[in-house]
Amino acid sequence: MIWSTRLLYGVLWLAGFLPLRVLHAFGIVLGDIAWFSRTRERRITEINLTLLETQKTAPTGHAEARNVLREMGKSLVEVAKVWNGRPERALRLVREVLGGELFEQALASGRGVIIAAPHLGCWELLSYWLAARTPLAIVYRPPRNPAIEPLLLKARGASRVEQVRAEGAGVRGLYRRLVAGGVVGILPDQQPRQGEGEFAPFFGIEALTMVLVPRLAERTGATVLFAFAERLPRGAGFRIHLREAPQQIAGTDLVAACTAMNRGVEDCVLQAPLQYQWHYKRYSIRPSRAQRNPYSTRKPD
Repeated sequence: MIWSTRLLYGVLWLAGFLPLRVLHAFGIVLGDIAWFSRTRERRITEINLTLLETQKTAPTGHAEARNVLREMGKSLVEVAKVWNGRPERALRLVREVLGGELFEQALASGRGVIIAAPHLGCWELLSYWLAARTPLAIVYRPPRNPAIEPLLLKARGASRVEQVRAEGAGVRGLYRRLVAGGVVGILPDQQPRQGEGEFAPFFGIEALTMVLVPRLAERTGATVLFAFAERLPRGAGFRIHLREAPQQIAGTDLVAACTAMNRGVEDCVLQAPLQYQWHYKRYSIRPSRAQRNPYSTRKPD
């Protein structure tokens, strides 16, 4: 790691000794700074929530945008607590598990398990919880800033998590792992590149959707479960949720399968709507050139 990355890791490590409620209080301040500074994150969050309101599918209202940014701030600083020291220390933050029996049953079946974990709550802690129970491989997309990748690899390396790039060789390895009865974690709500996914409704709006989860499920017969770690109020810890996926997620019709996958993400988001990553440009690629990118600052012709 270069010196700046080492410095960032050191700061996170030291911050991890603070109580979670203190870190979350600092996260609220970061969220308010993003709000009053009218940052890119505020603009995109407000656009997304306004889009959803027009479709009458909003899990939270436009007026909640400031609170969404506060939850975003908490998510940025709480990783210091998760990455600080041994994974078992971080796992003490888990106060409750809902649906844990679904995971145990899926493991016992020996058919392989796909954990679809949306950008909701604290997904880093979720990885630790899963890896404490079984060997786990997670799929990740390399960050735009290459200097950050060594930090992620080092921070996540304390657990039994194997980190697999979302590339050809890595994806082929996922097939082999699932066929052998292994467990794979995938973020199902990342927008793929143009031409690499299918359009399917997400909260009523067509969104380019990844096909990796449906294809893996259909070709390997693995069980798909949705999961997330919900942030509890006042720094009290986290609640792990595991939920069954809609049956159509493993179908051969990719559009229907992607629609089912997006519905599974929606069901998770509805449990903790303020904790979702609403500052992500989920709808930037449109089904036709005639449809304007809602995040574009250019005025239409």
